[in-house]
Amino acid sequence: MVHASFRFPFLVAVAALLVIGSCGCSVKSSEKTSQARGEAGNSKARGDADFVGSVEADGSSTVYPITQAVAEEFMKSYPKVAVRVNISGTGGGFKRFKEGDLDICDASRPITDQERAACIKNKVSFIELPIGIDGITVVVNAKNTWCDCLTVAQLKKLWESGSKIKTWNELDPSYPNEKVILYGPDTDSGTFDYFTEAICGKKGNSRTDYTPSSNDNVLVQGVQGNAGAMGYFGYAYYVLNKDTLRSIKIADGNDKSACVAPTDETILSHKYKPLSRPLFLYVNRKSLARSEVVWFLKFYVERGPELVKEVHYIPLPPSGYEQTRNRLQIGMED
Repeated sequence: MVHASFRFPFLVAVAALLVIGSCGCSVKSSEKTSQARGEAGNSKARGDADFVGSVEADGSSTVYPITQAVAEEFMKSYPKVAVRVNISGTGGGFKRFKEGDLDICDASRPITDQERAACIKNKVSFIELPIGIDGITVVVNAKNTWCDCLTVAQLKKLWESGSKIKTWNELDPSYPNEKVILYGPDTDSGTFDYFTEAICGKKGNSRTDYTPSSNDNVLVQGVQGNAGAMGYFGYAYYVLNKDTLRSIKIADGNDKSACVAPTDETILSHKYKPLSRPLFLYVNRKSLARSEVVWFLKFYVERGPELVKEVHYIPLPPSGYEQTRNRLQIGMED
């Protein structure tokens, strides 16, 4: 078996180029995979009643709303295909994926070198498909009237490993002497990995005395329940809870006058730094031998722009989806 690596850059906005690093394990298509691909192109001709099978996705809680929305729409047209979408965090999804135990891994970060090596060792060949853009959003309770903007340095001081900050005024003397109660993703989360690397300078460099969860709704409820709370999670979960949460503007440098709020425009243009990020699907090539997986992925790419927006993430530009579509096609043909 030959394993190939390649990179896949795509344009996320006119003002910024977001380069997505990717490495996949490439194998030559079997006759069964070619047959699945051919059947996928003629699925409507065969009739929905003949469309039977199952697809399983697991991984990121951030990507979950997108994949779940696609699955629901897909099953309306193809009710005999069972699409199961689970949440175990990006890391949890990759634990299953690298063992060959999963069709699709939802991921809010690129695959790591260690995970890629495990895939190669286990002969799990894959393709990487960017499907949307997110901006990790730092939030506080709606009753928090004192904190509007934080610099990356302040966030690092609060969240890094060994941080001794316990109250808001220890973060900024102008803030009240009120306890800071922190909520964040658990260590299997791709959001945890991305945030700690972008804010704290190193993957995993996070304090541990916070309330972790793999379920973003649990984090939302935690911040909603305490006036002194702070948390971070995917942009969509903030948009759905704007009435009880406030987003914190982020200054990439030390100048608070340069603070940027997370919005569709700032996330797409990458002005919301350093927390704008791409979202991915990782697909087990072996699963492409099953027609229902091919059909589901083609449906995902075609309906992606609409459904990504519907669940409050930011769609890729048209050129991004064209590259994702081409990448899926190439992945099926390799």
